[in-house]
Amino acid sequence: MTPTPPGHWLVRFVVLRVLGFVYAAAFLSAALQLVPLIGHDGLLPLDTFLDRVALHYGSRWNGFLELPSIFWWDASDRALGAVSWMGFFLSLVVLAGYANAILLAVLWALYMSIVHVGQDWYGYGWEIQLVETGFLAIFLCPLFDGRPFPRRAPPVVIIWLLRWLTFRIMLGAGLIKLRGDSCWRDLTCLDFHYETQPIPNPVSRTFHFLPHWANAAGVLYNHATEVVAPWGIFGPRIVRIVAATMMLGFQGILIVAGNLSFLNWLTIVPILACFDDRALARVLPRRWVAAAEWAAGGAEPSRAQSAVSWAVAAVVIVLSLNPVSNMLSGRQIMNTSFDRLDLVNTYGAFGSVGRERPEIVFEGTDDAKPTADADWKPYEFPCKPGDPLRRPCFIAPFQPRLAWALWFAAMSTPERYPWTLHVVWKLLHGNRRLLALVEKNPFSQTPPRYVRAVLYTYRFAPPGNPDGAWWERNLEGIWIPPLSADDPRLRKFLDAHGWLPHPPVDVAP
Repeated sequence: MTPTPPGHWLVRFVVLRVLGFVYAAAFLSAALQLVPLIGHDGLLPLDTFLDRVALHYGSRWNGFLELPSIFWWDASDRALGAVSWMGFFLSLVVLAGYANAILLAVLWALYMSIVHVGQDWYGYGWEIQLVETGFLAIFLCPLFDGRPFPRRAPPVVIIWLLRWLTFRIMLGAGLIKLRGDSCWRDLTCLDFHYETQPIPNPVSRTFHFLPHWANAAGVLYNHATEVVAPWGIFGPRIVRIVAATMMLGFQGILIVAGNLSFLNWLTIVPILACFDDRALARVLPRRWVAAAEWAAGGAEPSRAQSAVSWAVAAVVIVLSLNPVSNMLSGRQIMNTSFDRLDLVNTYGAFGSVGRERPEIVFEGTDDAKPTADADWKPYEFPCKPGDPLRRPCFIAPFQPRLAWALWFAAMSTPERYPWTLHVVWKLLHGNRRLLALVEKNPFSQTPPRYVRAVLYTYRFAPPGNPDGAWWERNLEGIWIPPLSADDPRLRKFLDAHGWLPHPPVDVAP
């Protein structure tokens, strides 16, 4: 049999399938969480946010130009749900193997619309990374032909733009580590990272208790993969494939070692573009390879598609100036967009690594007085360390966004994260939408009289400990003092932020 030529028909097929998987995870996360987070009665209501943006920029039109989103036309809970579920079902179509430029453009516009109004819940680097990746994917496909293997070849220039994206993602992450925290230079970061990352999984504890030499070797592998390997993308074919294999394996390790949302799955998408069909044909099912070989007898991209692809390349080149300047700067920042559509961004991850793990635990009581001796009962959030006996979970690529935001809040103060007071208010009223984001509600019949937030420091308990505990913890103090529904301080605070409902909405009877 004639060897598969080093084209990109298989590359396009697997790139789009993995992208469909990532889109599905991202839209499902939105469908299940957007309304409690930014709906009309959410923690950070969207309509209030859009009003503030419009006031800041002078008009709603100016606000739209700064933060393009279809939610400027309809910010209702129904619109949030419709966009999220539409995106999810369209993603499944792509995952099933069917995609064209129109479908991918719709997915890109829908997800960008969510990211631009998602506020604190969507302030992560992988959100703009998905927008940028999704934008480039539009131009891999014919305009109308949605077959898994259309008869038009993918434009090679778009393949190279995906490789350029891979280079910026990986090198940006490597440089921010070397510049940001001494533990990446003295090879000690992985002695802490697995324990202090946002949401560890059960395997994280195993990695945490590896001997220091093994974790030091892991840091060296990190540097080799993020700082050295990206340059191989622009080398000879064999060098590029070796570099891509290193980066692909690295993402696999990260998937196993923690719950980093869909970040690592998303990063795999442009890495796959560093291969070619001859390399992928060695590992993919024979029927896919045969279908790609059949399609490879088709035509090159049309003149119109080629012209559009080169125009996209010109735009990316111009918009790359700021991200490249940022990477070269000694004051590098990470996960930032320099244009309103998030077309070309700068990336990075874990520029600093925590040495301790603070955790906020919300507690309620029915006692008449909220003293230290009252019967305080904890709320549990999905996959968050709470009860030391509770086993960590596997949840990625799904992201429990409130749990993630609480990880950041625990390293700061309530003043920096005012929505935590809104959480207290909703717990005091048994708000059903917020409680949909809670794994364990100790007040399922009636809301508590008082709610407080306490701060603990958590550490992994050694495997095989006699209690069977996954965590050890020490109480550090009160993070939010006990508050009741009629506390004037709480009501004044909520009213100042426009969060005090008149009358309260969606509360338990």
